[in-house]
Amino acid sequence: MADQSILQLDIHDHHVVMDNGILAVTLSKPYGNVTGIKYSSIDNVLEVRDKEAHRGYWDLVWNSGTPGTTGTFDEMRGKEFEVVVQNEEQIELSFKRNYSFKDKEVPLNIDKRFIMLRNSSGFYSYAIYEHLREWPPFNLPQTRIVFKLRKDKFHYMAIADNRKRSMPLPDDRVGGRGKTLDFPEAVLLVHPREAAFKGEVDDKYQYSCENKDLKVHGWISMDPSDDPPVGFWQITPSSEFRSGGPLKQNLTSHVGPYALAMFLSAHYGGEELVLKLNADEPWKKVFGPVFFYLNSVPNGRDPLCLWEDAKIQMTKEVQSWPYSFPASQNFPPPNQRGRLTGNLYVLDTYVNQEQMPAAEAYVGLAAPGDAGSWQTETKGYQFWTKTDAYGSFSIENVRIGDYNLYAWVPGFIGDYRYDVVISVSAGSDMDVGDLVFEPPRNGPTLWEIGIPDRSAAEFYIPDPNPNYINKLYVHHPDRFRQYGLWERYAELYPDTDLVYTVGVSDYTKDWFFAHVNRTRNDGSHLPTTWQIKFTLDNNIDKSGIYKLRVALATANVAELQIRVNNPEVEPALFTTGQIGHDNAIARHGIHGLYRLYSVDMSRSVLVEGENTIFLSQIINTSSFNGVMYDYIRLEGPPSDVSTRS
Repeated sequence: MADQSILQLDIHDHHVVMDNGILAVTLSKPYGNVTGIKYSSIDNVLEVRDKEAHRGYWDLVWNSGTPGTTGTFDEMRGKEFEVVVQNEEQIELSFKRNYSFKDKEVPLNIDKRFIMLRNSSGFYSYAIYEHLREWPPFNLPQTRIVFKLRKDKFHYMAIADNRKRSMPLPDDRVGGRGKTLDFPEAVLLVHPREAAFKGEVDDKYQYSCENKDLKVHGWISMDPSDDPPVGFWQITPSSEFRSGGPLKQNLTSHVGPYALAMFLSAHYGGEELVLKLNADEPWKKVFGPVFFYLNSVPNGRDPLCLWEDAKIQMTKEVQSWPYSFPASQNFPPPNQRGRLTGNLYVLDTYVNQEQMPAAEAYVGLAAPGDAGSWQTETKGYQFWTKTDAYGSFSIENVRIGDYNLYAWVPGFIGDYRYDVVISVSAGSDMDVGDLVFEPPRNGPTLWEIGIPDRSAAEFYIPDPNPNYINKLYVHHPDRFRQYGLWERYAELYPDTDLVYTVGVSDYTKDWFFAHVNRTRNDGSHLPTTWQIKFTLDNNIDKSGIYKLRVALATANVAELQIRVNNPEVEPALFTTGQIGHDNAIARHGIHGLYRLYSVDMSRSVLVEGENTIFLSQIINTSSFNGVMYDYIRLEGPPSDVSTRS
């Protein structure tokens, strides 16, 4: 390897090597696939038993506009190679593929970039995608960077302080060692090579993570033959180029030691999160840069020190964002960006007559649209922050462009949108002043179930079937990540469905986290109807409108029908129609897309004394049809305090 004070670039007929004396990265030429990474005592940290093209690569999935989240897999191999920057401080390489009508490729110009800096224990990658107006329309369900690490060395994965563990091997899933469960990604380890994994479920979806928390994750090689132990980490200092906002969930790994940098995916959202480019629609976007960091620790020290060091490096990368070194003019440096500040308040006079600071609220800039549209926005950039205890916020390093300002406040239902398009220019520093969010409200709260936080995590999450356990999530805050929890409903309610009595029941114990079908012994599925029983006193308003607020944390090929006091009446008082392809039930996600419904209830459907609301999920084609509730509230008619819809 080169001297640590010298950056060296070696160009050969079919490959190119960047070497800074700390690590050496080999890329195929002109494809731009990473075929080798030499670091410390390991000649190649990538899976040497795979073909060179399948070790480290960008990829995408696209189709010509057909519905769904599948399509043609494309490893985005470059056709032109160029040295963009080569000096004492930096090497930047370009691997480009321009679209041609003659090719049967995705109609994009793609420019993949790789950067190595002097004295840096890692390398960066980003890409520019461009679609010209005259090119064909197409859909883009997914794009990402994949690194396949050596299966004989990298066996320990870390995502968070409480989400790290030794992992089973890919070989444990095949050849009679594993048994496929209800979907191919989930495998019960029957005869694994390491006895400690026997009886566990291996499922990549158990390691998904929300964008807001997905800043560093990776793998550690603790192979005794390695001196010292080595870590490989994927660091994402900003989520501005990711779709779906801060709560969008993405994969972190695959089967075995994969490191994934996910930029766009339909996971936990379905087709609503597929990027769809229309005819006559120009589009350009920069994905990244992201940083791939390698570290080591002398033998004798705890290898988990590598995780602690990776978190420190992540903080340094976040503080350095936006980077000043990428050479593409499509990536704006700090002085070509803007800043937005302000204060957000909540006004709900049924809670407080005065405006309240919107503490710990999520505030963001995204493409102009309806309130809440940021959830499914895929084409532009998003910039998010959280308010402080006083509701103050500052959104830094915003790209030039037009945005709406969006927000949502934990503890309150609904979405906020500032109804003025905000134009950010280079160097701008804007203060929008005091903004007031008035969450949906009709009248006083008569009763409520849950916490309005866009998650079903506060409800009853059962212990897993002891035959299908991931040991990581035993006694873990994310206990919902265990496999097969949806099947526990039929065990807990074998003959009758859930009945919740307001004022008596406890939603942490008596409200099952997912409204799913009941699976019968023959494998068929019965739709289920849950009941909420409550009492209205003798002062029931005979002329006003009561309003039921139903906030869903997720829906998957479901139809929720609502009836009051008569479970057989047709038509139902309210139906959502068929909604959702979030698949969060099967993928242990506890939430997908947020949906809020408001149902009017007149005096004609309510009675003095005991009332019952019937919640029926009527689609029963699989175990995974269903919804998760975020929060349910019944409001009385407007009082003298306030009147809002």
